[in-house]
Amino acid sequence: MNLALGFVPFILFAVLMRLSTDLALWVAFAAAFTLGMRSFLDTRVLKTLDAGNTALFGLLALYKGFIQPSLSFGALLLAVDGGLLAIILASIVLHEPFTLQYAREQVSQEQWQTPLFLRTNYVITGVWVVALALMTGADAAATLGSLISVTSAMAAGLVALAIALTFSLRYPAYLRERSGPSD
Repeated sequence: MNLALGFVPFILFAVLMRLSTDLALWVAFAAAFTLGMRSFLDTRVLKTLDAGNTALFGLLALYKGFIQPSLSFGALLLAVDGGLLAIILASIVLHEPFTLQYAREQVSQEQWQTPLFLRTNYVITGVWVVALALMTGADAAATLGSLISVTSAMAAGLVALAIALTFSLRYPAYLRERSGPSD
């Protein structure tokens, strides 16, 4: 369930965004920083998603607060979803899918380099890439092309997020069940 904690800043941002985009950005930044530091103090590992969220929300809060206060709701949503997509894609490019850091906390160190463990994390991270690509695409369709409303894009994004999170939590259990007690 630690993976779900990595998305708390994003969820807070999505919930608070309707009240105030500035408030949503600063609360998301504070949550990302707090969760990242708590995790780092416990494990001495700065997780990719925690560091990425802290940088993303911090930079966007500063940008919107001091450089472009009139940044639209849709453009901000596009920047957040696109930023999260970039963070997760970077983790794959660097051959360290962001889910590995969470999964390693739940299995013995001997399993960390097994092909099944690594493949499972690439699959789960791939599902997140697809979900965030769909979210970013919906945001772009709303913001740049006015093909759908920003509210519809946000709703589609939350559904994609829920599907990716559910898959992340259930897929490893499915694999364990499928392999049986001998593995």
